[in-house]
Amino acid sequence: MTSDENIFDLLGVGFGPSNLALAIALQERGAGLSARFLEARAQFAWHPDMMIPGADMQVSFLKDLVSQRNPQSPYSFVAYLHAKGRLGRFINRKTFFPSRVEFNDYLVWVAGQMPVCTYDRKVVGIEPEWQGKRISALTVIAQDGAQRLYRERGRNLILATGGKPRWPAPFAALRDDPRVVHSGDYLSRALPRLRSGMRVAVIGSGQSGAEIFEDLAARPEAPMIDLVLRRTALRPSDDTPFVNEIFDPAGTDRFHARPEDERRRALTDLAATNYSVADGDLIAALYDRLYEQSVTGEDRLRLHPEHGVTEVQGHGSTLELTLTGPQGPYKIAADLVILATGYERAITAEMLGELAPYWTGEAPDRTYRLPMAPEVGPAIFVQGFSEATHGLSDTLLSVLALRAQELADSLVKCSQTARRTQSHSLAAE
Repeated sequence: MTSDENIFDLLGVGFGPSNLALAIALQERGAGLSARFLEARAQFAWHPDMMIPGADMQVSFLKDLVSQRNPQSPYSFVAYLHAKGRLGRFINRKTFFPSRVEFNDYLVWVAGQMPVCTYDRKVVGIEPEWQGKRISALTVIAQDGAQRLYRERGRNLILATGGKPRWPAPFAALRDDPRVVHSGDYLSRALPRLRSGMRVAVIGSGQSGAEIFEDLAARPEAPMIDLVLRRTALRPSDDTPFVNEIFDPAGTDRFHARPEDERRRALTDLAATNYSVADGDLIAALYDRLYEQSVTGEDRLRLHPEHGVTEVQGHGSTLELTLTGPQGPYKIAADLVILATGYERAITAEMLGELAPYWTGEAPDRTYRLPMAPEVGPAIFVQGFSEATHGLSDTLLSVLALRAQELADSLVKCSQTARRTQSHSLAAE
């Protein structure tokens, strides 16, 4: 048996936008819960390697960390603009879509006001604390950059660790090869390697691939760029009003209530809102750039629609990519390959540590709580791992504020239950 000294009501793993929104919701709710979030990065950062100049948000600034839950919150994007002295000028721009750099600055501004996160803490283990035959609390073990270990205790846990870069099978053996870089490392690892006349292959037909293609095309190094996409063409994202209703809270309720086969069909039907699509203005800009190339007679920028990479071979400092598609297999050479292939999100045993054997393997429930064995007292919640059951909005910014409210409500109930249970157990001893 362990005492309840030095224990948090909630421990959070990861401190990106999802858990940041939750931290605010808990504070503004006045729940009186103690919380500690552990973040592997040395400071707050949101997709730092995709802060491409000129890249705009694809979601309205009103879908910030708080506004849909509490429009009067001092942590809204509007409050940020006012604090920075830019509110009037932003209004004059007549847009709902700030730049990605500005929205990131907003997130950093809010995170700086939340003293509930310890940075430079990579979680390396989760251990149960037993009280008789029941797990009554958890210990999370974290490591800093100097390999020192730290332990934090909590009554409940929330995991919001984000996705892992997806590496297609032909590139799986090249994860440590400096010639192959995932888009998540674009600014820090790909751009420093760029040289005049270099041959660059960008793999992917979504927003990241299109942004990187456009950014590289405008660079003074004038690299030769091949954009490889499985789809027949670059396609625009569907952000029309009726479709956007799937990102409303009621849309999440409707999706979760559907049978599993209907959910799968809905995800396929609505994929054009988020997957393998790009902003329409960006697509138009790329088309204009390729048209200008046809006028001047250049052959520096090339698209390879309906093709996928099926084999990669190294030849000295160059990689040879075999592209397979309707025109038959052919090869292109690249000095640098950038994988704009998205991210994978799955609940794994590694995430759960020593709690893994107690997870039933079932999907999170409507409240984002993982079903666990009866002997597990602490509630285990996840953010960003429930697309199959909660819909396409699960990994997006669109639902942050309202999901945070739902989680805060659930955590208050769980913490009250945990405290009562522990008090009764201590009184019985």
